[in-house]
Amino acid sequence: MKPLFKNLLATLSLCLPLLANAALDPALLQPLAGDDPDARVAAVARIAATGGSDARQVLQALLDDALVATPAGQVLIVRDDQAIDAATGKALPVPDGADGVVVNNRLRGAVQAALSGLALLAPARDERLAAVHSLQAQDADPAQAPLLRQALARETDTDIKAQLAQLVARADLESSDPATRLAAVTALADSGDAALRPQLQAMLTEEPDAALRAAAGATLRAIDGRVARNEVIGNLFYGVSLGSVLLLAALGLAITFGLMGIINMAHGELLMIGAYTTYVCQSLFRHYLPGAADWYLVAALPAAFLVAFAVGVVLERSVIRWLYGRPLETLLATWGISLMLMQAVRTVFGAQNVEVANPAWMSGGVTVLGSLVLPYNRIAIIVFAALVVAAVWLVLNRTRLGLFVRAVMQNRRMADCVGVPTGRIDMMTFGLGSGIAGLGGVALSQLGNVGPDLGQSYIVDSFMVVVLGGVGQLAGTVLGALGLGEINKFLEPVAGAVMAKICILVVIIVFIQRRPQGLFALKGRSVE
Repeated sequence: MKPLFKNLLATLSLCLPLLANAALDPALLQPLAGDDPDARVAAVARIAATGGSDARQVLQALLDDALVATPAGQVLIVRDDQAIDAATGKALPVPDGADGVVVNNRLRGAVQAALSGLALLAPARDERLAAVHSLQAQDADPAQAPLLRQALARETDTDIKAQLAQLVARADLESSDPATRLAAVTALADSGDAALRPQLQAMLTEEPDAALRAAAGATLRAIDGRVARNEVIGNLFYGVSLGSVLLLAALGLAITFGLMGIINMAHGELLMIGAYTTYVCQSLFRHYLPGAADWYLVAALPAAFLVAFAVGVVLERSVIRWLYGRPLETLLATWGISLMLMQAVRTVFGAQNVEVANPAWMSGGVTVLGSLVLPYNRIAIIVFAALVVAAVWLVLNRTRLGLFVRAVMQNRRMADCVGVPTGRIDMMTFGLGSGIAGLGGVALSQLGNVGPDLGQSYIVDSFMVVVLGGVGQLAGTVLGALGLGEINKFLEPVAGAVMAKICILVVIIVFIQRRPQGLFALKGRSVE
């Protein structure tokens, strides 16, 4: 494959000055109708060398198994039962006896390589950029240098031009000319590609030129510094992302456990209910509104909140209200409820995980600092967590419901005496905490599969966040979640995922021993 690719690139580079969109010569197409594999590969190289849209069309048809040949040697492109003469572009009926051109792996590789080279000269920016990314994913090859230089000379886009310059430098690293290698090493000092390290390290020991060895060492140090900086920034971002997930999972618990003093072991299942509601919304949109399927999240957010809110209200009215002031019995009762909810979900949706796909506008990511990719779905969850925290703060501090909630939690008897409906406030508060858990479930559905055990993965972390932040403290919950997320992401590369969890648990235990009220002072019903 590699010599073949070199030959194709060399042929393309030699013929670039002659590129034109002229019609294809039938003699170029003739070998494709024959049985000689070598002649077919050579024909692909000659067709690609013409560089026009006709050549791209023929090669793409060959790749798509849409190229046929008649017994007379005429080559046709057949799509949707309509034949087009590959040489003249004229439409004609599919002749009798036409047979498809056989494409083996060798020929397919040759066609793909030719199309990648042609794409560097495409008029569309996206196509050229995709070709550059494709070449970046391949090993550098000196044979690419002439073609890359031609493409670099033609390129007008600044971003693509910079990437092409890096590709040229990568290809020149294997050049036989020491001056070319030195220029390539110097040019790569601006790169943050860690894949260059082995090649540069080899130059440190194998390169006979002292100046080249020194340049390779300087470039290697520059790349290492850039990679280390990207790792730190990446860990910071993913720590905030994990902290946002923990925050969404723990925010509802901060209300039901922090303010009401209920040890709600079914909180994880309320997350799960929010995630399954998202799955149902996705299914309904796909079935009834396929054209708007990417916007199912807009409907899932209020739906998940309302469904989890309703489940929370039912739990509070049927079970929790009879257990206020008896935390151990609340723990056992809600644990039993969590088992029942999991079994109910298994009965309705099955025991297997279900898939909730990211909408198209949340797929992919943004590239920063050269090689660091920040996924859109995690950016969206960070923004969403900030909005949910702001909404909860507004509800608790700027609404009549929030005033009653704080009054009941701080002094129930006094609130009851002044006419606050404490029972209804209890119901609404528990429902609010459950609804926020449902919103957390929507966010979790965007990061992985949804299953009956989804909530079990977050219940311990949620309690850790609430206890660390200070029971009943919204600000403490935010700081606790973000702090645990950052610590976890910086410990994982060093100690591994399991040991990082253990270390965090030990740190929290030691911290709680020295400061039982958490990061912020304890307030709430337990003060009474």
